Amino acid sequence: KCLECGKSFSQSSCLICHQIIHTGEWPYRCREGVKSFSDHSNLLSHQHLHSRKWPYQHGDCHKNFSQSSHLICHQNIHTGKWPLECPDCGKSF
Repeated sequence: KCLECGKSFSQSSCLICHQIIHTGEWPYRCREGVKSFSDHSNLLSHQHLHSRKWPYQHGDCHKNFSQSSHLICHQNIHTGKWPLECPDCGKSF
């Protein structure tokens, strides 16, 4: 449990990552840029920008992505699942 805000976590590693929010600490720094990150996985995702490694490619339009989740979101555009339209106001998001 976080002593600062009271939020509980099932794993101690999640608590440690969470506590960075309160300390303002960003220990994972990009060597090629000026950005820093609170957790290692976000740094790794960012580093794809510098490495130009975009291993996930859409088969139809050949657009490349650094993360599989970004490709999945992109595929929803082609299938018509995105953008979603609100039935009440008509806005799409």
